[in-house]
Amino acid sequence: MLRYFALGACAVLLVACATITKGTTQVVAVDTPGVPSATCTITTQSGPQVVTTPGTVTLKKGSDPLPIACVKDCYVNGQSIIPSGAEAMAAGNVIFGGIIGLGVDAASGALNKYPDMITVAMSPDPSCRPQLRAPLRHPTPAQ
Repeated sequence: MLRYFALGACAVLLVACATITKGTTQVVAVDTPGVPSATCTITTQSGPQVVTTPGTVTLKKGSDPLPIACVKDCYVNGQSIIPSGAEAMAAGNVIFGGIIGLGVDAASGALNKYPDMITVAMSPDPSCRPQLRAPLRHPTPAQ
């Protein structure tokens, strides 16, 4: 009898493994190779999140892919999608936590995982000419 009680207690403790061990948010690195200081906007359910490249952003985990758009003067705007995949810990829930653990992780978003790094390609805009600053005039000394 004690054996069954211990087994049941372990199962209860392991319910929602991914929520406990992996959390419901994730840090994602964003880069625009060759184009530093681009401003990227990630569209999330809770609103837009902005990051300057290269940089990191903390995202709430979810099952929806997230659109990302990057801009910088004299570059063609870059766009991509941050895909959402399944967290490996989900398999542990099916085995140890059963339907309850799986449901908790699904509701919290912990079942999902975004890539640790996303790169957005940007290329120079051939029609762009950077604004040149007028040369500074130095006053000539009075004679």
